[in-house]
Amino acid sequence: MSESTSLKGIVVLDLGQIYNGPYATFLMAMAGARVIKVESLRGEALRGSAESGSAAYPFLMLNQNKESISLDLKSERGKALFLELVKKADVVLENFAPDTMAGLGLSADELLAINPRLIYASGSGYGRSGAHRDYLAMDITVQAMSGIMSVTGYADSPPLRSGAALCDFFGGVHLYSAVVTKLFEREKTGEGAVIDVAMQDAVLPTLASVVGAYYYHGRQVQPRTDNRHAALTLAPYNVYEASDGYVSIICVRDGHWRSLLRAIDRQDLLDDEGLKTREGRAQQMQVVDDIVSQWTRAHSRHEALNVLQGEGVPCAVVRDIEEILQDQHLHERGMLFDVEHPRLGEMALMNSPLNVAMGEHTEPRLPPGLGEHNQDVYGELLGLSPGDIRRLVEQKVIGDSGS
Repeated sequence: MSESTSLKGIVVLDLGQIYNGPYATFLMAMAGARVIKVESLRGEALRGSAESGSAAYPFLMLNQNKESISLDLKSERGKALFLELVKKADVVLENFAPDTMAGLGLSADELLAINPRLIYASGSGYGRSGAHRDYLAMDITVQAMSGIMSVTGYADSPPLRSGAALCDFFGGVHLYSAVVTKLFEREKTGEGAVIDVAMQDAVLPTLASVVGAYYYHGRQVQPRTDNRHAALTLAPYNVYEASDGYVSIICVRDGHWRSLLRAIDRQDLLDDEGLKTREGRAQQMQVVDDIVSQWTRAHSRHEALNVLQGEGVPCAVVRDIEEILQDQHLHERGMLFDVEHPRLGEMALMNSPLNVAMGEHTEPRLPPGLGEHNQDVYGELLGLSPGDIRRLVEQKVIGDSGS
């Protein structure tokens, strides 16, 4: 497996917070970019939460292979130092509320004025334009506004939040891809760009099948369909109880249905005219679900999986987090790898899916301490002497290295 050098030589100033921005810069760091995490003297918000509680893991994952400097961007000297760094950078990325950077005198226009080749990337809940631009946004609020919560859950229950932070991470993926696209374009034009990625925009395409159901049913909003297909045009398409948990089963083609019947020893239904076709099964969903669940309840999850996969029926067991972290397949592919955390012990850390896809490897480095690379960055990139750096610490423009 070769070392990942796709973005080697690219310098990124990472002002990202929590998940959205840091995931984009994590992908860049794992692709070989030099990512410098620019933090306040107190540290980025997730760093503080990581000192205790479950936030330690996401902070570890999202900030591996990055450098950290501390800098007070609200001070005039701090802003001047940041502008000097911008001159050396290829990318500035932030996911503050719109106008936060402008309020500091560090707007995209001001930064591109001193570095016309800069790629300025901004992530937010709803974008830098539009009626909702100033709405404060977290993953749960974007799930609500985007429509995701309205289609998640059961028809007779309130809307549900997805257990995964979909909006933050989808937004981060689109931030990354937009930056890489503009870096490629810059090779031809020599010009920088401003990128505006809204989390709501990023997750909207995931509702394609739900929107399809809306138009299919005469522009009528449909009730939640539980675990069934959004347009109610496929059966079986559900999560079924097994003797020790649950399995997900779907038959897209009529051939899948015939394979399923052979797998569950219901060949007597092969010639049932009402169930032969996709359309017929969709009209008898409960009948289909009863047939399938009667069989799954008599088998364990993995018994069902082995039998159905053996017959070519799309299916999967519903797994919990512990099962995922111990999954041999994910470890063999390199998507998960074990590291030793100084406080939490051995952990299965997540890799960049892009590295896995390209067969590349980046040697993992644990996240830096706050300001750990002050000496390297301010000394190497800006040419400040140890005495200069010491005075900046005394003036509280930067913090102590590794504090």
